[in-house]
Amino acid sequence: MAPTGDDHYHPKDTIHSSLYQGMVFGGVGLLFAAVRNSLAKTNVGPWTTFTKHGGLIATFTVTGTAFEFTRCASANLREKDDHWNHAIGGFVAGAALGLRTGRMPRIIGYGFFTAVTVGAFEYTGGKLRGYWNRPAEDEYERKEMLRKTRRRPIEETIAEIGEGRGIKPPGYEERRRERIKEKYGIEIRTVSADPNAA
Repeated sequence: MAPTGDDHYHPKDTIHSSLYQGMVFGGVGLLFAAVRNSLAKTNVGPWTTFTKHGGLIATFTVTGTAFEFTRCASANLREKDDHWNHAIGGFVAGAALGLRTGRMPRIIGYGFFTAVTVGAFEYTGGKLRGYWNRPAEDEYERKEMLRKTRRRPIEETIAEIGEGRGIKPPGYEERRRERIKEKYGIEIRTVSADPNAA
C-alpha cells in the first residue's frame, strides 16, 4: 500500500470488520448455493439450498471471516498496513478453504497459493492495473503531462495524412474550390449565412 504521508498507524476494529466481511462472503456463498440448487436436474424445493448446499455457504462465510480477522489482527499486531497482512490473511483463508478436503498437503497448498495471490495483488497496488499505477500522482496532472509531451504540431499531422475527412486547416476551403475547378471545371461560390450579404 502506498504511503499516504501520515505514517501514524490507525488501529482497525477487527471484530466489526470480520463480521461484516463474513456476512458479505456468506451472501456470496448463498448466491452460489442458490444457483447450484436451481441447476439441479431433479425437482427440489427452495430449502435444498440450505440442506444440500449449506456447506458451500459455510465455506464462503468462514473463508471471508478468517481472511478479514487475520488481516486486521496482523495489522494491529504489526502496527503496519501493508501487503504482508493480506498475505497472512490469505494463507489462513486458503487453509480454511482447504479444510473441506481434510488433507494436510491440500490445506497447506491452498493456503500458500491464496497467500501468494492475495499478497502479490496487494503489493502491486490492489488494482488490476498493477504496480505502474501511481495512486499518489494526480490523474489529471498525469494526463496533462502526457498531452504536452506527446502533442504533435497540426502541420506535421496534415503533412502525413493530408487534408479532408474532417481535417480542415486554414485556407482549406479555397484550396478545395481551386482543386474542383481544375479537375472538373466547376466553380463553387461561397454561401453566406448572413441574409444581408450580397
